[in-house]
Amino acid sequence: MFDFLDGYDLLGAFWVTVQLTVYSALGSLIWGTLLAGMKVSPVPLMRGFATAYVNVVRNIPLTVIIVFSSLGLFQTLNVKLGASDFTDINFRLAVLALSAYTAAFVCEALRSGINTVPVGQAEAARALGLSFTQVLRLIILPQAFRSVVNPLSNVLIALTKNTTVASAIGVAEASYLMKGMIEKEAQLIAISAVFAFGFVVLTLPTGLILGWVSKKVAVKR
Repeated sequence: MFDFLDGYDLLGAFWVTVQLTVYSALGSLIWGTLLAGMKVSPVPLMRGFATAYVNVVRNIPLTVIIVFSSLGLFQTLNVKLGASDFTDINFRLAVLALSAYTAAFVCEALRSGINTVPVGQAEAARALGLSFTQVLRLIILPQAFRSVVNPLSNVLIALTKNTTVASAIGVAEASYLMKGMIEKEAQLIAISAVFAFGFVVLTLPTGLILGWVSKKVAVKR
């Protein structure tokens, strides 16, 4: 029934998808956390930059950002991110684009978590002599992360599905292979079902595990 899969590196394609997801998730979490810190910063310039970044990036289609990373950064500005092979360059550019895009959503999720932390805790910490950075790192962010596990899991699931856009610049992930198989094989429904099942396998456990984690680390108010 699945003889049409012979000769195709299905597991390899999904492994590229997993790598894209993991690296982009780490990048977006770091950059998104910095943006969230800027958004609640007492410095107007930092608040303005973070607000502008989130509003602009969230309203640009991901495909445009992905294509710009290849045409604008690589082909125009010759940005290679330390890679020499064309395949590696496209992969790293895709990670950069996905991280930059997803960070805007991570920032908004974290900002909502920061808003759940009582203001009195920050004021008490400042009264003890802690700086804004120390208050954010020691008091605010630990509680904010615990309260937004579920929203962040939704962002991660969306990121997993968004990796399919990387095929626009030739990254050989799952959807790139699927397009090639559809062009060569007369098994449209079967091929679509196989790849749909593959993405369910990737995303469903993520939602279940992070949902369990959310209940375990929830802040009791």
